[in-house]
Amino acid sequence: MASSTLKPGVPVTLQELAPSSEMFKQGASLRVTGILQSYDVDSAVAVIRDGSATMKIDTQHLRDISFRSGSIFQFIGELLIRPNDDAILQARNVDGLDLNLYQQSLIIRRQHEARLLSSRSA
Repeated sequence: MASSTLKPGVPVTLQELAPSSEMFKQGASLRVTGILQSYDVDSAVAVIRDGSATMKIDTQHLRDISFRSGSIFQFIGELLIRPNDDAILQARNVDGLDLNLYQQSLIIRRQHEARLLSSRSA
């Protein structure tokens, strides 16, 4: 990253990170949440899923985290776009999070932010 400060991760669902999405940009600072599907110790790559969407997570910079398949994790980091991989660099475990409630909260937050923006521009 060019800046010395990290940008906050924008909360997105895995379904919103299709290559055609406006959020699918090299270096985008994102926050993603999903159920740990697999973890490869040798490559330090985790795969999380939410519904039918999956994402690879580069965890090489994380320390002292127990990666249990089936646990819910939230990762915050920068999107690295390679020919076949996407990666997030920093992580937070949010085991026990209700993913449906999380998605509903994103919708409500975005509606609130849209109302705020429209009231400021009026």
